Amino acid sequence: MSGRGRLIALEGVDGCGKSTQARLLADALGALATAEPGATQLGATLRRLVLDPGLPPVSDRAEALLVAADRAQHVSEVVLPALEEGRWVVTDRFSASTLAYQGYGRGLDLGELRRLVSWAAAGVAPDLTVVLDVPVAVARERLDLDTAGADRLERLDAGFHERVRAGYLALADADPGTWAVLDAAGDVAAVARQVMAVVVERLAPLPTVTR
Repeated sequence: MSGRGRLIALEGVDGCGKSTQARLLADALGALATAEPGATQLGATLRRLVLDPGLPPVSDRAEALLVAADRAQHVSEVVLPALEEGRWVVTDRFSASTLAYQGYGRGLDLGELRRLVSWAAAGVAPDLTVVLDVPVAVARERLDLDTAGADRLERLDAGFHERVRAGYLALADADPGTWAVLDAAGDVAAVARQVMAVVVERLAPLPTVTR
């Protein structure tokens, strides 16, 4: 395998279906499937600090720094080595999540966050970011918010998630060359076909899949 691999990030509000679609896409491409936060041993600890509702709350700035630390380790340990080996990587969340959640959602300064996420990711950016867009009401219906399984961010009010969704759409609108927004309200197979179609359109030729 020669040349640098490609990085595809699937993004969207909690409940949009991105985790399922990221797994399906990685399998179809023969790519490395990964996710944020929590893909490394350090990341698993950081994920708990950020998302576990049973732990003491963290400040908005501390939250941004924790997810940045998770990304720094994720890039160093998982993403960059794979790309340098020529592998394609599909990640469930990447730098755009920080801009959408901690920027648009929490209201932290976007310029400062952009510098933070670029530094944490060692300049690594997705070749394609696919936003799976659904109305917040639909996304929240898909989440089991009444159980102990809902994490700290999932439990935030609908207004927070509306800001996050609006943030994703604004980010995509500002960079149509490397972003795509797809309607993810349909069934899993239909959305998967949309995702693959945009990947083919933007990144062909695709890697050869060996089974």
